[in-house]
Amino acid sequence: MTDFVLPLSVPPSLAVAGSKARFPVRRIFCVGRNYAAHARELGNDERDPPFFFTKPADAVVDSGATIPYPPLTQNLHHEIELVVAIGKGGFRIPRTEALDHVWGYGVGIDLTRRDLQDVAKKAARPWDWSKAFDRSAPCGALMPVEKAGHPGKGRIRLAVNGEVRQDGDLAEMIWPVADIVAICSEAMELQPGDLIFTGTPAGVGALQPGDRASGEVEGIGTVELTIGQPQ
Repeated sequence: MTDFVLPLSVPPSLAVAGSKARFPVRRIFCVGRNYAAHARELGNDERDPPFFFTKPADAVVDSGATIPYPPLTQNLHHEIELVVAIGKGGFRIPRTEALDHVWGYGVGIDLTRRDLQDVAKKAARPWDWSKAFDRSAPCGALMPVEKAGHPGKGRIRLAVNGEVRQDGDLAEMIWPVADIVAICSEAMELQPGDLIFTGTPAGVGALQPGDRASGEVEGIGTVELTIGQPQ
């Protein structure tokens, strides 16, 4: 048995729909600009190939949590996303085999400190401080593939205090799930426990302390969170 100089942390994990077991989270990859309308609303060309950024595994938060308004920002944004949970690892996975590596799907919110992201973009700096902060990846219970199938279409929406802000369809993704898994695996050897946030439709906007956000992906599940007071 290995001795460690510090107590081991509890591994990050997410709930599984209809089960007491939990899904261990290893890494979080996120796809940028995967819906044409969202790419255009941020002034980008939707024809660009997909790119990825990451969040730490312990950024995951279960649905229903109250998340303190994070520091260093006055412009916290919501981005509703379909989340892919990897169950079988692989490197340079062919697109035709990519879906065989998917364990299940969930509904996540990529919280973004948009003002910090804007500064990073202008300075050609990394996005870590805008994307990879504490509790920046709330996610609902994961739905296993045997129950959910592989969604290629279906409504994806998010409301804040009951008002719908984001309302799109998975069919609008520029790069569908099989492409995303295959392309990500060209740069990284995917492992069981990895999550991929697949991008967000148009309508992203600011959240304030006291706001309640609720999102859903048709046939997959829901996610809810409340923004608390600043830390």
